[in-house]
Amino acid sequence: MRKKVGRLCVICAALAAALGAGLFSFAAPKPQGSGYHLIKKVTLGGEGGWDYLLADADTHRVFISRGTHTMVVDADGKSLGDIANTQGVHGIALAHEFNRGFTSNGRANSITIFDLGNLQTINEVKIDGQNPDAIVYDPASKRVFTMNGRSNNATALDARSGDVAGSVPLGGKPETAQADGEGHVFVNIEDKSQIVEFDSKSLQVLNTWSIAPCESPSGLAFDVKHKRLFAGCDNKVMAVVDATNGKVVATVPIGDGVDANGFDPGTGFAFASCGDGTLTVAHEDLADKYSVADTIKTQRGARTMTVDTGSHNVYTVTAEYGPAPAPTQENPRPRPMMVPNSFTLLIYGR
Repeated sequence: MRKKVGRLCVICAALAAALGAGLFSFAAPKPQGSGYHLIKKVTLGGEGGWDYLLADADTHRVFISRGTHTMVVDADGKSLGDIANTQGVHGIALAHEFNRGFTSNGRANSITIFDLGNLQTINEVKIDGQNPDAIVYDPASKRVFTMNGRSNNATALDARSGDVAGSVPLGGKPETAQADGEGHVFVNIEDKSQIVEFDSKSLQVLNTWSIAPCESPSGLAFDVKHKRLFAGCDNKVMAVVDATNGKVVATVPIGDGVDANGFDPGTGFAFASCGDGTLTVAHEDLADKYSVADTIKTQRGARTMTVDTGSHNVYTVTAEYGPAPAPTQENPRPRPMMVPNSFTLLIYGR
């Protein structure tokens, strides 16, 4: 009996050591659907198109780009204010430690710095980068980075002083970017189906990875804990990329016309919003294994989105469209016209 007990103790000790070393891993239970559904639809109205929107997990405010200005609403879609004169605005970034927000203004080739408390503009900084699109704050370097679509580079701005700190050549057209909080920034290169990693302090490119079979990546989300990037691809997949080596470890089927991705570490769900009116919700069963929990019907044109990781709500926007105008020599492929004042916020929750 003593020998058996001793043997069992040895086995238990070995198992404990293996678990401590991370040699065994267990899948999170696969959910029976995500539970997400439309909880509110708010007509915000107003003129102008839109691009990125950003939910602040601390305050539950949602920032929405609107072409020439940036709307701010609360968690239920009630207007809280407006950041004026953000010409050609694409994206929004927040630096709570400095009580500042930032917008990338594609038409003005500038960055607007605003006060997070009263939403008033502090400064508008002109940059050399052409058509600043996505924007991200990196807490490791205390810098804001714009991804400049026409000049194929990123501009670094000191979040405290508002001074331009330099730029990073990216070798192609950048789209969405993510920072890991440890001094690394990752950005989709849309025209080359790549992800570039650069050092946020030295402004040097560290890696350039092909993410085939992903084509034309646009949206990008990040699971910081497991170091996994989620790239929305034009060929109807979301590519899951290991941020340590650039390897595509999984793909998830999504809809057509993806433009944004999100990840919620609190639920393990990754999201892809598509212009065909679908929102794919995939569950992270393991770091390299994903299953589609839901494909939610949203509304045509709801291609961008944001996740409030505090409340776990998902926000997307779109509008009603009428018929396209007749083709002209100047505009041979006209887009359908947006119905005036039909701009709408869709809120999804569990």
